[in-house]
Amino acid sequence: MVPTKVRFLKQNKFNDAILFTGLPGIGLVGKITVDYLLKQFNAEKVAEITSDSFPPSVHTKGGLVELIKDEIYLYRFKNRDFLFLAGPVQPALDMRNASMAEHYEFAETVISELKKAGLKEVYTLAGINIGEKRMVTEPNVIVAATDEKILDEWKKIGAIYDKPEGLISGAAGLVLGIGKEGGIRGACLMGETNARLVYGDHGAAKKVIELLVKRFGFKVDMSKIEKEASEIENAFTQMVKQLEENDYKPEGGLSYVR
Repeated sequence: MVPTKVRFLKQNKFNDAILFTGLPGIGLVGKITVDYLLKQFNAEKVAEITSDSFPPSVHTKGGLVELIKDEIYLYRFKNRDFLFLAGPVQPALDMRNASMAEHYEFAETVISELKKAGLKEVYTLAGINIGEKRMVTEPNVIVAATDEKILDEWKKIGAIYDKPEGLISGAAGLVLGIGKEGGIRGACLMGETNARLVYGDHGAAKKVIELLVKRFGFKVDMSKIEKEASEIENAFTQMVKQLEENDYKPEGGLSYVR
């Protein structure tokens, strides 16, 4: 067994750090968000994460192999360190292929190592499934926070408080929850999407990015994500038109797993 390991490449001390996580999940909302921001920023890779909870595979490139890894990037902005957890994998949610303990071990290791390095806040970015309703509505961003103050901060700039009880599964939930237990404040930001969008919902990701820009003042060129989001919405419009011609009305509600 090889538990989760965080290997720092150049430094392991950060200034008042904030972590954003963007691993694969519903609608790839978190992954698209973080990947887009990393392309915008001159971020430096500062750590690699390996774990036996990842798929039993290796990555090949140019005939060479290496273990599948997630990565942590550093972006310094306004005298503060922003960390981004990015990558192709997180522990599997399918109980037939993974142990639930693997999720806890992964999240606990990430939080523990980064807390020692100066982590102060964590924001997990994800999608929330609203089913076919996504085809006819512009996505909101749902927020769940570790305390009322942070919840109010995000509500003031446009996030929505999801009143019904729910669950946040995977790294998006556990990294935040375990962080709270260790004194790390933060929130989960979930863009409304459709779980069937396996190639990603750029419209929902755009909404999350817009909130991050409002909250932290990042300088981001939105033109590419806006174009990709527009293509998604146009596809929905055409699909709904075809369905209406066949007297079918899409409907759907919130999923309890995000």
